[in-house]
Order: sequence, then C-alpha cells, then structure tokens
Amino acid sequence: MEQNFDLKPFFENLNLPQDDSHKGQNGKLLIIGGSDLFHAASRWSLDVASKFVDMLFYSSTPENNQLIKEAKQNFWNGIVIEEKDRDSYAMEADVILIGPGMTRTDDTKQAIDELIKKFPDKKMVIDAGALQMVDPMLLNKNHIITPHKKEILTLVEKIPDNSIDQLLENGVTILLKSKVDEVVVRDHYYEIRGGNSGMTKGGTGDVLSGLVAAIYCKTDSLASAVVGSYINKKAGDALYEFVGPFFNSTDLVNAVPEVFWGEYKKFTGK
Repeated sequence: MEQNFDLKPFFENLNLPQDDSHKGQNGKLLIIGGSDLFHAASRWSLDVASKFVDMLFYSSTPENNQLIKEAKQNFWNGIVIEEKDRDSYAMEADVILIGPGMTRTDDTKQAIDELIKKFPDKKMVIDAGALQMVDPMLLNKNHIITPHKKEILTLVEKIPDNSIDQLLENGVTILLKSKVDEVVVRDHYYEIRGGNSGMTKGGTGDVLSGLVAAIYCKTDSLASAVVGSYINKKAGDALYEFVGPFFNSTDLVNAVPEVFWGEYKKFTGK
C-alpha cells in the first residue's frame, strides 16, 4: 500500500556503517527487558537489533539472564550484564530500549523511573510493559514511545488533564502501533500503511521496538520511528507474498535485513 508522504528523505537521513568505520562506531544498544514469566519478547528485540548494531548489551531479571546465557550461542552476539553493572553500560550505550517482556511490578516501575531520572539526556525507546508503568511526566525529546492504542490511553490517564499535548510539548516521539501506524512528534504527523493478518502474532511489536532502537543509535528519533515502522510492515508483507499469514516473529526478524537493504537502495539510489 502506498504511503501518503515521501519516504525518501527519511532513508537519506539514515547513518549506515561506512567502509572505514571501526567496531563500536555503528551503534551500542542496551536492552532492558524480559522476566522469569516472559522470556521470548526480549529475545525478538535482541535478535533483530543484533543485525544492525555493533555492540548489544542485555539486562534482565536473574532468572531470565540465565536462560539468555544458555541460549546465547544459538541466537545472538552480545553481553549479558548483571543489574549492578547496568548504569555503567547505560552510560556507554547510544540508546536504551526498555520494556519488552517486562512484568508490571512496583519494583520495576521504580527502576524505570530512576533510570530515566538518572539519564535524562540519554536516547531511549520505551515499549510494552515499561509503558504501562513509566511516569509520563519524565518523558522528553530524547524518548521514543511505541504504544498500541490501549497503552497510550493508559499513559495519558496519568497526565494532568488527561491530555496527550503534554507529551508533544515535551518533544516525545510517539509511534502508535495499529493497522495504520501513526508517528507523531511536535507538529509532525505521518501515517505508515502496510502490514497484514500475519502480524497479529505475539512478538511482532518486540521486533519493531528492537528495530527502532537499533536505527535510533545513529539516527534522529523521527526517522527512526518512520523507517522502523515502514520496514517492519514491509517485511511482514514480503513474507505474506510467500506464505500468507502463516509466519511468526522469528520469520519477521529474519526478513527485516533483506527488506531494509532493498528499500534503502531503492529510496537512496545507492
């Protein structure tokens, strides 16, 4: 389905790896997520991000960290870190993704709010469980949020006057997930079309948040949200051409790089 705006400037704004770049110059991403209840969600974010960034750090609960360590050799290259070391890796990372697979507890909420207060200038993507717990008044221009419609309503209820305007005034980039995604930041508004019934599977949103966070390591928030949304849907549509709706989030992860590269070359002529 055709977009109602020109995607070319967004692809031209991407900062992709250069031939003379060195390890670490093409993105360092810290993902904080998962739990002893939800193992898979953060794995999909990790999988897709590992294809785009140079260095990937992962922090979760002690139970889930052990599972990730055992599976590490099979699905990703990165560093599993303990909670006590989280701040030092947060300082090193270009972007922090918070939320995939997180359970909603008071302790988790406190940890999220404290992290944002401690690193207010750090680029962050806030997704899933974290969105349901974060104090929206802490969000600022360095933050991308990736809610679905129920999550954005829950978030707005915590704002005085129940108004989304406060988020926009603070410069938050909103990627509202739906059949037609909506990307909003200040006075900019874009609709991202595409996708299909195969993308109702659990985990496709985690693929999206991992992709957006990876792009955000070297690109601005608006281009990261627009391109991430577009590629996620386009990859789903590419799978649909071959298998209809019968694909899962792992299939989507594996389709993303090829679709991304093809669309990048198409829009930039490179």
